[in-house]
Amino acid sequence: MNKTINQANEKKLEIRKMIQQNKQSTSISSIVEKMIPKLLLVIAIISVVTTAGILITLLSETVAFFREVSFVEFFTGTVLKPLGQNAQFGVLPLLTGTLLSSAIAMLVAIPIGLMTAVYLSEYASDKVRRVLKPILEILAGIPTIVYGFFALTFVTPILRSIIPGLEPTNILSPGIVMGIMIIPMVASLSEDALGAVPNAMREGALALGATKLEVTWKVVVPAAISGIIASFVLGISRAIGETMIVTIASGSSKNFTFDLTQSMQTMTAYIVEVTGGDAPAGSTLYYSLYAVAMTLFVFTLVMNLIAQYVSRKFREEY
Repeated sequence: MNKTINQANEKKLEIRKMIQQNKQSTSISSIVEKMIPKLLLVIAIISVVTTAGILITLLSETVAFFREVSFVEFFTGTVLKPLGQNAQFGVLPLLTGTLLSSAIAMLVAIPIGLMTAVYLSEYASDKVRRVLKPILEILAGIPTIVYGFFALTFVTPILRSIIPGLEPTNILSPGIVMGIMIIPMVASLSEDALGAVPNAMREGALALGATKLEVTWKVVVPAAISGIIASFVLGISRAIGETMIVTIASGSSKNFTFDLTQSMQTMTAYIVEVTGGDAPAGSTLYYSLYAVAMTLFVFTLVMNLIAQYVSRKFREEY
């Protein structure tokens, strides 16, 4: 009888200890639960403050630049000569170089990236997909400076043997290599969009007698068009913001031309050139750095807004 009472008392003590331990753990977890939202709020505030700081810096220095250089002259001028007594600050040569290199890059990245996404999503087996996708993603992990030297030392000599009159530094070679660099982004995002299309749509089209090719291009791709277009726009914004490839392979000639065989300079390459040179703080050349950076910021922002608009406009809910 006494043993039974003692065992019951021991069980009660164990239960009390478990209850106390649960209370302690509950109090700790409640503290953590209260701290997590505050921590996340601080992180979000840091992101907003950082963005605001960048904008304030760009705007303040850009305003200082436009106090010395006409707004109209900057955006309509076709001559960029930042050094010398009669300095001219027309941004059109930089805009032309940026847009041409981005256009060439997308002409390479869009068809190859989309075809790769279609193959991986619709035709490749799981075994092939597990092999090809990591290999494709390796391209995204290569440093851009390596791409730049690849464009200068490998692609450019090949193009010069094919295209007569191609200069040692030109806009064609870095544009092609930028397209190769962007292929993983286009392919990955497009494959995600294609994979989000329900299999019921594929099976329904096949049941109606459509071939695999017809299902892919007449059913799956139109259903995923919002994500595909968004990947294209994000790829363009990535090309516009690329720095090292064009800095190394496109040269520093500020030519306002549409000749792809000539040396040209992009906005990012100009920023690198000015920051690496002897631009005294407070000079017009120094302020032009921020004016070009602000223009580049606006271009990238517009591309991202277009991507969001397209994604929302043509999104299909399944």
